[in-house]
Amino acid sequence: MKITYFDLIDQSYYFPQEGFNIEDGNLFFNDTSIKYLIDKYQTPFKISFLPKIGDQIKKAKNLFSKAIKQNNYKGTYNYCYCTKSSHFNFVIEETLRHGINLETSSSYDIDIILNLYKKGLINKDKKIIHNGYKTDSYIQKIALLQKEGFTNSFIILDSKKELEKLQKIIKTPIRIGIRMAIDEESQSTYYTSRMGIRASEIIDYYNNDIKPRKNVTLEMLHFFVDTGIKDTMYYWSTFINAMKLYANLKKNCDTLNAINIGGGLPIRNNLGFEYDYKFIINQIVANIKDVCSSEGIDDPDIYTEFGKYTVGESGAIVFEVLDYKQQNDAELWYIINNSLMTTIPDSWSMHEKFILLPINKWDKEYTKVNIGGISCDHSDYYNSEDLNQEIYLPKIDDKDKEPLYIGFFHTGAYQDSISGYGGIKHCLIPSPRHIVIKRNENGQYEDYLFKDEQNAEVMLDILGYND
Repeated sequence: MKITYFDLIDQSYYFPQEGFNIEDGNLFFNDTSIKYLIDKYQTPFKISFLPKIGDQIKKAKNLFSKAIKQNNYKGTYNYCYCTKSSHFNFVIEETLRHGINLETSSSYDIDIILNLYKKGLINKDKKIIHNGYKTDSYIQKIALLQKEGFTNSFIILDSKKELEKLQKIIKTPIRIGIRMAIDEESQSTYYTSRMGIRASEIIDYYNNDIKPRKNVTLEMLHFFVDTGIKDTMYYWSTFINAMKLYANLKKNCDTLNAINIGGGLPIRNNLGFEYDYKFIINQIVANIKDVCSSEGIDDPDIYTEFGKYTVGESGAIVFEVLDYKQQNDAELWYIINNSLMTTIPDSWSMHEKFILLPINKWDKEYTKVNIGGISCDHSDYYNSEDLNQEIYLPKIDDKDKEPLYIGFFHTGAYQDSISGYGGIKHCLIPSPRHIVIKRNENGQYEDYLFKDEQNAEVMLDILGYND
């Protein structure tokens, strides 16, 4: 009996599902035909599907709003976009259309902020959270922003030394926050995060070093659990410890009025993904409320810095399978027309998993495969899914008239930041063309080519051969 790839997916998951559908045997991503894009642009290419960004923002805002109402919470919710997830102008401009605030992590982020202001996309009242280690150039840029009159700029201290540096350069009143260093999970190779100030030192640091300074106002306590927001004992114990510190700090500092829980909301990385966003967000609000009520303090404003959650599910990368190689009885390789190491660096450097699906040939039988890039590096491969640990794709053979196309989905965060957009890649494999899909004034999707595939001339120029 012939069991097709569609049969495999249909029997294994609820399918079709949000963002994925099959029409005429070909895959659609967010109601967009990938085959149409292949015929128009050729592979390989990256997709940025901008309407998904707005959907994610609206979902989180709505769930926090409902949780605040359900828990009779008195503070406000503030959604910040973590710019380092994707710095592209069309991405940040899309987030701004949905009334979000911004988070920065380096001096160059300030140049982006000023650029957005000059274009009239933000005003000087925009809330901006300054995270990260404060280099001299970063502090100078923050000072410039404050001099320009950005009144809602919050500087999060990552170490005790930063405040002294800030006050040497910034003479106007400074609104600050403190990042609390958290204890990592037990299996981590180190015990306490290098980011932030030790929790046991924060109250004394405030009383001795911050409180005496007349032009410095502490308004926010920041913490971030690097493993993400999960319904685990580790996450909730870390969360409660941070809230208890907030309560004790609040009793020493009247101006403290905000808790920043950072990022960490997950995205779908397999078709069987299950995560109760409504429950988790309600628990976040309820736990803050409980601690504040028991300690007799006001509910703080809640800030989040969602980056991957905001843009991750908007991205996809599409390849053509160039060849297949049966290297032994158990290992079949599909070779794609680019490199996984350079195009999806998360897949090998951090062992991240993504939704992998064929674009066509859903009516063919399936087989277990390994996927290999065309670089000469042994690490340039992908051979396990997050859910079932094995990869299955439609069978191909020499008689096929059409090549197999495959897509990695929900790749919208960090890939370009880690690999470096453009530039020089391993084995001089070019960066693929980049397609942006947006919603026009009539509510219809429009696609356009943001950047074409790198050519030899561009790379030779970077390497100095055209001088």
